[in-house]
Parts: sequence; C-alpha cells; structure tokens
Amino acid sequence: MDYLPIFMDVRQRPALVVGAGAVAARKIESLLKAASRVTVIAPEAGEAVSSLVTDGRVTWQARAFQPGDVNGYCLVIAATNDRSVNAAVSDAARALNIPVNVVDDPELSSFIVPAVVDRDPVIVAISSGGRSPVLSRTLRNRLETELPDALGALADFIGAQRAHIKQAMQGRSVRRLWERFVEGAGAEAVMSGNEPQAKAVLDTLVSDEHAKGELGEVFLIGAGPGDPDLLTFKALRLLQRADVVLYDRLVSDGVLGKIRKDAERIYVGKARADHSMRQKDINQLMIDLAKQGKTVARLKGGDPFIFGRGGEEIEDLSSAGIAFQVVPGITAASGCASYAGIPLTHRDHASSVRFIAGNLHNDDYQLNWPGLNTPGETLVFYMSLAKLPEITAQLMAHGKPADTPTAIIEEGTRATQRVVITDLAHTADAIDACSVHAPTLVIMGSVVTLYSTLSWFRTGTGYQVYP
Repeated sequence: MDYLPIFMDVRQRPALVVGAGAVAARKIESLLKAASRVTVIAPEAGEAVSSLVTDGRVTWQARAFQPGDVNGYCLVIAATNDRSVNAAVSDAARALNIPVNVVDDPELSSFIVPAVVDRDPVIVAISSGGRSPVLSRTLRNRLETELPDALGALADFIGAQRAHIKQAMQGRSVRRLWERFVEGAGAEAVMSGNEPQAKAVLDTLVSDEHAKGELGEVFLIGAGPGDPDLLTFKALRLLQRADVVLYDRLVSDGVLGKIRKDAERIYVGKARADHSMRQKDINQLMIDLAKQGKTVARLKGGDPFIFGRGGEEIEDLSSAGIAFQVVPGITAASGCASYAGIPLTHRDHASSVRFIAGNLHNDDYQLNWPGLNTPGETLVFYMSLAKLPEITAQLMAHGKPADTPTAIIEEGTRATQRVVITDLAHTADAIDACSVHAPTLVIMGSVVTLYSTLSWFRTGTGYQVYP
C-alpha cells in the first residue's frame, strides 16, 4: 500500500486551510462535518467561504500564507491555484510533522483525502492512491447506490446494545451473534425504523446461542481455479466470518487476500507424494476447531464436490454433529476452458463432456479406456500431469485418434496462465519440451481447435503450439 488508511479524530481540534476558492470550500465542509475548528488563510475569499465566515462557522485571516502559520494545527490543507504557495505550505507542515494535504498534488501531500460514502457513523473511504480521482468517485457513486441510507442507524443501534449483549452472553463469544443479527431480520427491522422488533430478534438470538452451546460451524468453500473475481458473493461473505481458514495448495494468493485480516490461516495443502497433512487429520482438525466454538472455513481450489474430497469431509462433520454449509466454486474445467477460449461443448464439435481424475486413490490407474473414445465428447483430465504419458498411450491403444486436438492449460485463470496446444500423440513430449508444471488441466477433443478464434484472456503468458 502507498498509504496507510486511517480515520482521524478532529472533533474540536484546529485545522488550517490555505486557500478560499470553491475547492477549498469543499474541503472546509468536510472538516466541519467532522466537527473540526477551521481557520482559513487567503488574501481573498470566494462566495462559499465568505458565507461560512458570515455564519461564524470558520475563522478567516485575509492575508498571504507565512510558514509560521502552520503552528498549533492538527492538520493542514493547501487548496490554492499557486503551486509555489502549496509547496511552501507542504514544506512548513512537514517540517513540524503535521499531516498536510495539497489538493490534487500527491507529491506534496503526506496524506490524501479519499472519496467518501457517508452513512454516519459508518464511513466508507475509497482511494486510488492519488492516481485516479475519477475512478475513486466512480466507485463511490456505485457504493452510494448499494449501501442503505439507514446503515448509520444500524451502527447506532448495535453500539447502544453492546454492553447489554455482552452481559447477557455471560462470557461467550458475541461475534457470531452479531453476524447473525446484521445478516438477518434484526438489521432489516432497525433500518425500517422498528427498534422494538429488532430488540425482540436480538433477544431470540441470545437465547438461541445459549441453547447451541459452544459448537462452531464449518464452511466448505469452493475457491475456484485462481482468479479471485470468480469467487461467489456467498464465499466472500463467509470468508469474512471465519475465525480459522484451512486452505489448499491450489488456492491462489488473490483468493487468500479475501480472508478476514485477523483470521488464523492453516495450510493443509497436498501435492503428489507431499502431504502437509493427511486427509483424516484435516477432517479431525475441522471438528476440533468447531468444538472450540470457532467458525471454520475450509477453502478448497475449484469446487469442493468435484475431485475435492468435500463429500468425505462433510461425512465426518455430520457424524460429529458439527453444523456445516457447502459453497460451490467454479470448477477448473469451466474456469480454465473459459479463460483459454475453449468451449467444453459446441453444437458442431461436442454434445457431451467428461471430467476424469488423473490421480486415482491408488497406483493402479485403471479407467474404462474404450469408453473414453466416444465420438463428439470432450475429455477433461484433472491432476493428470504425472500420468499424461500413460493416459495418452492408453487412449491411443484403445482407438483414440493420435491427431485428437489437446490443450494443456497451466495456472488457468491466473495472470500467469499458459496454454500449450498439441495433439494426443505429442502430448507427453510437450510436457518436457514446453516445461509444463502444475497446476494443469488437460482438455481433449475437437473443441480445442476453437481457441484460435475464441481466445480473449490476454493477461496470461499466451499460447504455445507444439510441435
């Protein structure tokens, strides 16, 4: 981050604004909303500032700025149209370690003023680091339409009830209770102006939490193939509720960045012949954490129910009496194929698609090889990099044409995505020749030929044709 996002308490504290035009007036209004005592220094004042002076809301010193003027102020804003004056203000404030903002000039500023969505006391600040004020305003306008006007009333209600709830919960964690209140009927009642109903909902939630005891809950969340923008809204919401997150090797850094900042993270990833934790130990860990009253997110690459062993995990959770939710994710076949410009089905090429695990439960890799030679069907192999030589040999031995178009998609949907285009006969050689590494997904079928006209994702490292 270029800037530390903070909110400063300036209530009844002195702030200095140098300049008295229209831009300065907007900054003064923001300071006054925050209950600051504002002094303006400028030889002349515009209409808006003059009106504030007349109303007695600000003090105006009608003269040019002098370096000593910054003494005694908690922050300084320079809003003149003369950069030399703005620079002098910046130098004087920085010399005394006083926070200073020069409007539209990040180089001269020690802090910048963000675009703000005001639902007092809830304040949402948006900044582009001074690079694009237009982008910040656009995001602010979008949030203005999405955040209820009564959000501030909800914050006030919760603040007024906190002491009562803390006492009522008798030492139990109250975070889960407030999450249920904010996400449910209680919040809607407050924002509709019906506080009695909101209090009734709150009392019911307290009773419910006491009845539940200390057992936590587990969220089994599909993280998708890598691009964090492919997470579902529900996945994002539940990640913000989790006390502990158990995550796999294939979960991207971008997705991990969506986890609540104070949540504990535990890596439980598994690679071929390299398991940081055995599956049964992962299952038991989730149970143990939930029995401690914690909310646990089990974050899995792709979709939990497609080669993700999610069924095994929730079987154990169910047997242990642990509440759980399952949040689907975009499976690698859908995500990687889409980002590679390869439709899995197409009226002219394939009427069906088959997902196949490339690593079985044991080393005896047996599939219905003749059944994989169905005309008009796309084959998608997951986790198959190590066994591709065997897979391709078996397919050809059972009648699959050697010239079947094949795509090897490496790190699909990520900024580092790479796609190797080959055919069935050359697939095994392409792995070494093109230095392919995991994670990979392999697609076989005539739909692969469509990549040249349907590719759209240009962020990755592109396409390589072999041989």
